[in-house]
Amino acid sequence: MLHENLLTLRKMHHYSQEKVAEEIGVSRQALAKWETGETTPDIGNCMALAKLYEVSLDDLVQFSQEERGIPIPPKGKHLFGAVTVGEKGQIVIPKKAREIFEIKPGDKLLVLGDEAQGIAIVKADIMMNFMRKVKSLMPEENKKEEES
Repeated sequence: MLHENLLTLRKMHHYSQEKVAEEIGVSRQALAKWETGETTPDIGNCMALAKLYEVSLDDLVQFSQEERGIPIPPKGKHLFGAVTVGEKGQIVIPKKAREIFEIKPGDKLLVLGDEAQGIAIVKADIMMNFMRKVKSLMPEENKKEEES
């Protein structure tokens, strides 16, 4: 998987082997061997490659485009899969998403919408903390208008 990911990511970024090799401080020949699977980069080079391509180290090494049917996602971006909307509009948030975003039973979530961009789900406490921070940065005269 690693060698396939290295080749795919380099092509997705429109980089030459020379460019990548120069960026991480190795020879073009070493990079070519990594991309064919002849050899494997050490952990330091894997970390440099993950940073260069803006992907997680885990995805760089283990992601399988063939299994998932999609390219490697940028670091911090996730595709958790499809969910089915029930009769009353309910959905089940995938376990991996609940783990990553620390969503537990009883948590309050805000459902936001933009007709052009879609729906977003945000933990209510995070949104409230954000709103408090924004309000604290507002000039005093604007705060009084907001309160009335």
